[in-house]
Amino acid sequence: MSATHAPASDPSLAALARELRGLAPSCGPVRLVAVDGHAGSGKTTFADRLAGALGGAPVLRLDDIATHRAPFGWTGRLRRQVLDPLAAGRPAVYDAYDWQARAFTARRTLPPAPVVLVEGVGAGRRELRPRLARLLWLEVPAAAAWARGRRRDGPGLAGFWDGWERAERAHFSADPSRPHAGLLVVRQGDAYRLVQGPAHAR
Repeated sequence: MSATHAPASDPSLAALARELRGLAPSCGPVRLVAVDGHAGSGKTTFADRLAGALGGAPVLRLDDIATHRAPFGWTGRLRRQVLDPLAAGRPAVYDAYDWQARAFTARRTLPPAPVVLVEGVGAGRRELRPRLARLLWLEVPAAAAWARGRRRDGPGLAGFWDGWERAERAHFSADPSRPHAGLLVVRQGDAYRLVQGPAHAR
């Protein structure tokens, strides 16, 4: 998915950026902020726009961590390569997966910045939540998000999407993120509306 940039006048993102900077660190010196939601819901675009509002905050994309064989079996590698170094105040150096080559083909570095975004399906899963300063959920129903993703990727990836939908449904059934979200993110045209999430109701 290609990145798009938010209009500079989007007040919701500016306000959210100020709020996130003011949170207590959650992973060593880092405020780790998860952007979760169904595949195709717009997480990448939103995370890129929020990163811009934060002045260029680093973004960890879970598409770099997940694989065809284990779309949700990446928590151990994430802990070793990313979370533990950030918690110690060190840059995280991690292996990045190439979905075309079906192999880890690159190494990337994530600095221990004041705010680091983690973007992808499952970013708010239970293994990560103790390290998160905030969990944001893209409020798009699964069917609508998946249909958007299928349109974006075209018929050549229909088989991939069939398998992905089954895997995602099983993941969120066993380990739902949305009930733990502090904010729900609703897209409205070129801007976003932020709604208090289910976590505040408990």
